Amino acid sequence: MTGAQSAYDLKRVLVLEDETHIRRIIVRLLREIGFDTIYEASDGIDGMKELLRVRPDLILCDIHMEPMGGMKFLETVRNLNTRDVANLPVIFLTADAEVDTVLKAKELRVDGYIAKPVSLAHLKIKIDTVLAEHKARRES
Repeated sequence: MTGAQSAYDLKRVLVLEDETHIRRIIVRLLREIGFDTIYEASDGIDGMKELLRVRPDLILCDIHMEPMGGMKFLETVRNLNTRDVANLPVIFLTADAEVDTVLKAKELRVDGYIAKPVSLAHLKIKIDTVLAEHKARRES
């Protein structure tokens, strides 16, 4: 985006993905959407450190990572004592569409779920929806 300011310019995004090439693709898509401030981590442990350091506005997270995967990461986030951090919007980006996985993610209050491979249009729609829902919850 040149010249005009994007609604995403002031948003900080944290991307947790263990596969470097997939993480790079996601970061590129986020930049195309209009995000400028993007942080990266390769697993849930590094993701937790980054989360506490940068306090992102949105988290995009793979499920299957070692040593800490996305489910454990989300469970840890939701159990934090700091309400603003515990309620951060989290979208899972994963190739795992198994019913049990989706149900567990919903139980942990995931805000969105996108099956890989991720398209620019689908990612933008999901992010817009999740951010709007998160804003509405905070204002109510």
